[in-house]
Amino acid sequence: MKIAIIGAGISGLMSALELLEQGCSISIFDQQQAGQAASWAGGGILSPMYPWRYPDAVNQLAQHGKALYNQWNEKLKPISGIDFEIHESGLLIFDESDFEQGLKYAQQFQQPMQHCESLSQVQLQQVNPRINAKFQQALYFSQIANIRNPRLLQSISAYLKQHPRVQFFEHCPIKQFNLGNGAVQSIQSENNTRYFAEHFVLSTGAWSQHWAEQLQLDIPVQPVHGQMLLFKTPQHWLPSMCMNKVMYLIPRVDGHVVCGSSMQNCGFDTTVHKATEQNILSACVEMVPELASFPIIKQWAGLRPSSPTGVPYIGKMPELDNLWANFGHFRNGLCMGPASARLLRQLILQQPTFIDPAAYSSTRLSPTGLAHS
Repeated sequence: MKIAIIGAGISGLMSALELLEQGCSISIFDQQQAGQAASWAGGGILSPMYPWRYPDAVNQLAQHGKALYNQWNEKLKPISGIDFEIHESGLLIFDESDFEQGLKYAQQFQQPMQHCESLSQVQLQQVNPRINAKFQQALYFSQIANIRNPRLLQSISAYLKQHPRVQFFEHCPIKQFNLGNGAVQSIQSENNTRYFAEHFVLSTGAWSQHWAEQLQLDIPVQPVHGQMLLFKTPQHWLPSMCMNKVMYLIPRVDGHVVCGSSMQNCGFDTTVHKATEQNILSACVEMVPELASFPIIKQWAGLRPSSPTGVPYIGKMPELDNLWANFGHFRNGLCMGPASARLLRQLILQQPTFIDPAAYSSTRLSPTGLAHS
């Protein structure tokens, strides 16, 4: 079976891996270089931030992220030569208003990754002595990991590019679907080249609304600007991830510390804003004051694919027999990515699904005009 995937972020790349494993031939298209948009820009925490604030459908996909990434890393690393660097650093949350809800959530769902405990200041300092002494207590999620998303994307891309059943088309924007008989017959690039496949997958992230007019659907996915800073500290300097007021610190194995993140509606602009930088810096130094003595070595911004509830669209697009969705993951594309791709593969290949797909159905997209012929 030949499948064309439009969009080479984490959703598209993971979908390609899943389908490739089943013997499919894959063509992957991206308007820029693979893995360079939101998937690269994010922090890589393998859990929704404050999971109790999200719908069950988000958490049900996210809970599989760490285990599936470990499996894929084992498979891909010998071929790509790149380690995903899955770092089980644990996560401290300082938002006192979330303590009660966080503990209840952990007791209710009993998921290993969401196991948490309430720490006193003495215990908190034992877990992470860098924390500001003003914090008297914290919630501690000892099993939450982070993944080094640039390395993850490099590894998957390298693996796919060497595979004989994969064709990569980077810097190749797709401008239209050629429709007929209730199906996509082909897709057409900006230079009017046509590409044919049996099935087509939309994994176009923040750009997904681009297809609304052609498909006569309301696709409520908007870009949301998120800004980040990167510090360089000594190796193993910060022992755990930290979070307060939706700002986070993520330590990498080699001593880099990723700090973020903001939320702004700026359209498709990825400019780094000075005021936002100051907000992030203030929040992070409040958690770990010693950070202020280390250099900021990089700043960037990415565009999250926001959707109304953060529940992605996964499944067959309305009215078309061979067009499939895997988009709208908002802030949780990396942690939902592996399970989203597995569900999509099972739906396309008509296999039993590991989860009820109803919550993710693209039938949630409303028509805006006449049905397709």
